Amino acid sequence: MKASCTAGPDIHVLPSALPIPGLGDQPVNAFLARAGQPMLVDTGMPIDRESFLEALWSLIDPADLRWIAVTHDDRDHTGALREILRAAPRARVITNAISLTRISEEFTIPPDRTVTANPGNRMRIGDRELSFHRPPTFDSPGTLALFDHTDGTLYSSDSFGTVLPEISQDFSEVTEKEFFDGFDVLNRAIAPWTALVDEAKFADSVGALHRLNPARLLSAHGPTVRGKAVDRLFGAMARIPALPAWLPGADLDLEAALDAHEATAPRQ
Repeated sequence: MKASCTAGPDIHVLPSALPIPGLGDQPVNAFLARAGQPMLVDTGMPIDRESFLEALWSLIDPADLRWIAVTHDDRDHTGALREILRAAPRARVITNAISLTRISEEFTIPPDRTVTANPGNRMRIGDRELSFHRPPTFDSPGTLALFDHTDGTLYSSDSFGTVLPEISQDFSEVTEKEFFDGFDVLNRAIAPWTALVDEAKFADSVGALHRLNPARLLSAHGPTVRGKAVDRLFGAMARIPALPAWLPGADLDLEAALDAHEATAPRQ
């Protein structure tokens, strides 16, 4: 785990990194929106569980956490979920039914503590209004992106992420070449099917999300992007299907990278 930082008013980033051999570091972020009914988006990696929980509870009392949005069921998004649910008795999980089913292979979340959402749904939590969307690139069919209409924040799950030589907190701290080189790799690697899709249909899906006009874009795997820079990422995403398949004949196995990272990291 790295030191937490802010991405906007009352939005805290809980950052870590997953080394990708030969490429650099993939950011791994969770986000805490504290205003109104506090909401946590994703819950970090298993290997960071203790330090993640320490950082989270330094920002909020467990009794005050009301919502945990799980964008999908991969381990780098659910690492501390069970422990958070035990510590935060008022918190309820928002996720897709597919993700909930897969999480249930490991442990059961009581039905009265879950709310399922599909792309196209909207939900009000306190003074915050959320809509749910299918992000352009994804590696799990249950993946959701969340748009907070109250402050214009798009939580895009894996989509719009990148791999960087060094982790940075903000898009402005990274050279554009480094960011977009890593962007092209990661968004093709997590979604190799983009090489097979109709480019016009893919661009339409990107455009639909772009028309939400996000003030900031928070990817689980990228630095904070704000203002006009957000448009650059939508433009780069729209051309992903036109790029050649990444490393033809080979795959970037992120699960294997996570296994290797866990095997070599010191125990907490």
